[in-house]
Amino acid sequence: MSAKIHKTAVISSKAEIDDSVEIGPYCIIGDDAVISKGCKLHSHVVIEGRTIIGKNCSVFPFASIGLAPQDLKYKNEKTGVRIGSNNVIREYATIHRGSVSGTGFTELGDSNFMMAYSHLAHDCKIGNHNILANAATLAGHVLVQDFAFVGGLVAVHQNTRIGSYAMVGGFSGIGQDIPPFTMASGARAKLYGLNVVGLKRHGFAEETINKLKKAYKILFREKRTLQDALKTIKSEYSDCAEVMHLVGFIEENKRGICR
Repeated sequence: MSAKIHKTAVISSKAEIDDSVEIGPYCIIGDDAVISKGCKLHSHVVIEGRTIIGKNCSVFPFASIGLAPQDLKYKNEKTGVRIGSNNVIREYATIHRGSVSGTGFTELGDSNFMMAYSHLAHDCKIGNHNILANAATLAGHVLVQDFAFVGGLVAVHQNTRIGSYAMVGGFSGIGQDIPPFTMASGARAKLYGLNVVGLKRHGFAEETINKLKKAYKILFREKRTLQDALKTIKSEYSDCAEVMHLVGFIEENKRGICR
């Protein structure tokens, strides 16, 4: 092992660590860890269990990854964590391993930014290019798609989903699914329209944004049943992939949709 490892770090001889990895003072790396090319663990990082970390990830002091889930049903089954490439995991962030009640793995995709004290509980599935602000707390089995923003001190209930390009305001409690492209906020969160500024920043065409606005109005502003609203949207905007993504997300919900 020729990786750049500080002399105070405690590294299992069974861990798989690329030669280019940097591991700072007082890090602890367990037997089943796999750390890929270009990663940097700044200091005091703890990695346990079957934790697989992709390329060019940066993990800051006192973060812990792959520890046992906070699940009373967990009986030390051999579950794990999968992390993609180009992620930034800041101070005191926590990512717990999966459970047998889920897929067995907690997953973090590529190019995500987890700010200080943010938390991914067991079996969370996080896509790509998401931002979790300080102390954003995701309970077990939460799904976050891509390019979402979850504000500071947000609590997300287990089995809840947050759609692509959604924005969740700080101090919010999320108990139902947040549809893609929308904004939500509140102690018992409700929707506040489309995330128009975010969509423009990501280069969405004006025509697409206008179609999403019309679909949002049909869904949440007109006095229709959900089934009627979805039927109308599919008949009028089937040519728009983004609108169809919104429809598909709502049709797959199990906890209800935030309104």
